[in-house]
Amino acid sequence: MIDRLLVYLGRHVDSYLLAAIGALLVVGLITLYSASGESFVRVGNQAGNIVVALVVMWLAANVPPHYIQRLAMPVYVLGLILLIAVALFGEITNGARRWLDLGVIRIQPSELMKIGVPLALAWYFDRYEAILKLRDFIIGGIMMAVPVLMIAEQPDLGTSLLVAAAGFFVIFLAGLSWKIVVGVGLTALGCLPLLWSLMHDYQRQRVMTLLDPSQDPLGAGYHTIQAAIALGSGGLFGKGWLNGTQAHLDFLPERTTDFIFAVFSEEFGLFGNIILVTLFLFVIGRGLFISFNASTLFTRLLAGAITMTFFTYVVVNMGMVSGVLPVVGVPLPLMSYGGTSLVSILFGLGILMSIQTHKRLVQS
Repeated sequence: MIDRLLVYLGRHVDSYLLAAIGALLVVGLITLYSASGESFVRVGNQAGNIVVALVVMWLAANVPPHYIQRLAMPVYVLGLILLIAVALFGEITNGARRWLDLGVIRIQPSELMKIGVPLALAWYFDRYEAILKLRDFIIGGIMMAVPVLMIAEQPDLGTSLLVAAAGFFVIFLAGLSWKIVVGVGLTALGCLPLLWSLMHDYQRQRVMTLLDPSQDPLGAGYHTIQAAIALGSGGLFGKGWLNGTQAHLDFLPERTTDFIFAVFSEEFGLFGNIILVTLFLFVIGRGLFISFNASTLFTRLLAGAITMTFFTYVVVNMGMVSGVLPVVGVPLPLMSYGGTSLVSILFGLGILMSIQTHKRLVQS
């Protein structure tokens, strides 16, 4: 009876992905325990978040891709409605209007658009696959730009960049010409002075801090400097679990969320980082494998976008912690503390599993 139940529960779960995801979640809990000052409460809360996120992943894995395709535009439209509601009625926290209180639950609609935008774009390009023209890519760009601008206005630069990246990956994988990509890139470079004038003061400060964190070592540059100290002091083998001074002496800010990678690096060193990066690369490689072998344009575009967005998460967070990129508040997937981001990431990985396992069943 138990064997049959396990077979039923696992029939639409990709075992390769699940193994890597499980390893990263365990590493995340171990690191969180140290980063939180050995707080069982914080670890227990994250364990609860993981259970909820895994259930969401399993549900997504069991929904056939053609049903997911039908939900693409409703999810996108719902996300836009919620973003409008945030702009009108959202709660203001630390100067940003990002959350919507529905009474029973408090949600961050921008997280929904991380999957809503690639879903809608993959649906659109699949629908017009046979007659794709330049205007279709322009329409796709508008579909991406509307929620991105709304999220940036909250302001939430980190999430808006991730949503833009997810949308761009779909548009690019749909066949956007390299000439257009280069042209848009050069145009964007030419618009940097205008973009600079439109940025908020704290966003400009983040860029200046990236160039020279020592100009404000106790203010805007504090995060970058302390993270660099943690990364460097780990050496080859690290200081050992629970022995990281930057975290345990409260030098490292946001150590359970955005800067958890710095805690891991200090305690497990370069060799620990190699293992961690290998796990992330395995998830990304498996996602690309699923994308390349997908049976329809919709599933191929969606799988590719989910995988590359996950890649963007990892690169931006690690680049931010190591001082290569500005601090934009992007968590390290599957490791940083928090429920909303974890659910959205595992929901996307569940869709990857659905694309892989349902394709296999159809072919057999």
